Amino acid sequence: MSCIDMILGRRSIRRYKDEPVPDEVKERILEAGRQAPSAVNRQPWHFVVVEDQALKDKLAASGRYRKFLGQCDFAVIGLYETNDPISKRWGLVDAVIALQNMVAAAVVQGVGSCWIGDYKSSEIREMFGVPEDVHVAALISFGLPDEQPSQRSKKSTEDIFHLNKW
Repeated sequence: MSCIDMILGRRSIRRYKDEPVPDEVKERILEAGRQAPSAVNRQPWHFVVVEDQALKDKLAASGRYRKFLGQCDFAVIGLYETNDPISKRWGLVDAVIALQNMVAAAVVQGVGSCWIGDYKSSEIREMFGVPEDVHVAALISFGLPDEQPSQRSKKSTEDIFHLNKW
């Protein structure tokens, strides 16, 4: 699978098989995040890997748009620190780049994922012991896909690309 095929073919997966992701595949997914670039190599990210079924079920039950979290093999909570001026400015971007690396590594290994923005930071802090000065970037579910969603409509290139000026 080429990089372009992977990017264009990725879909949000909300139904997962009741089968585990092989450990070596999971390790490569997480390593792809660890190896992501970051501003001035600050690496301001932290990741909580949620495998415990009771925790996944609790996460699934407490949100409107994340009911499927209980079905995934594991979830990753992407977090970032803002303890210096560079991380304060770029920490969120750096964490999202690392999470996207994980999503890309998942796709090429046959693992599905879904970005989840439906969370309350205070709830995540309490459930997972996240310090107050660490921020939540996103949650992502991962697992072996049990669906093949079709491509959703996208805005036209004329509507979103502007040459040299708006």
